[in-house]
Amino acid sequence: VQLQASGGGLVQAGDSLRLSCAATGRTFRRDTVGWFRQAPGKERTFVAAIRYNGHTAYADSVKGRFTISRDNANNMGYLQMNSLRPEDTAVYYCAADPSVILSNIRSQTAHANWGQGTEVTVSS
Repeated sequence: VQLQASGGGLVQAGDSLRLSCAATGRTFRRDTVGWFRQAPGKERTFVAAIRYNGHTAYADSVKGRFTISRDNANNMGYLQMNSLRPEDTAVYYCAADPSVILSNIRSQTAHANWGQGTEVTVSS
């Protein structure tokens, strides 16, 4: 599966953005779809993930502000980001893998398929 992330941009603190992840090559309805981010000078970290059955997981730092969703009919994943903060500034990556389970849902190495990043900059 090939993944294409989009929707990033420059916004002000408090604004919202919706990131999209388009999958091509095969259906990913059985995949877990994850979002990860890498802030400048930092390692890439887990943001959110959604399993094929709709179960979701979030990093504590985004819980209550970000919502992950998916549209299996159109092979799309989404990350709705509200109440953005300057510390949310990062390159955001989507990832997918059909073998991800609850116990490794936050693991980058568990997700075998990655898209290119989309940059999000939040100004104060």
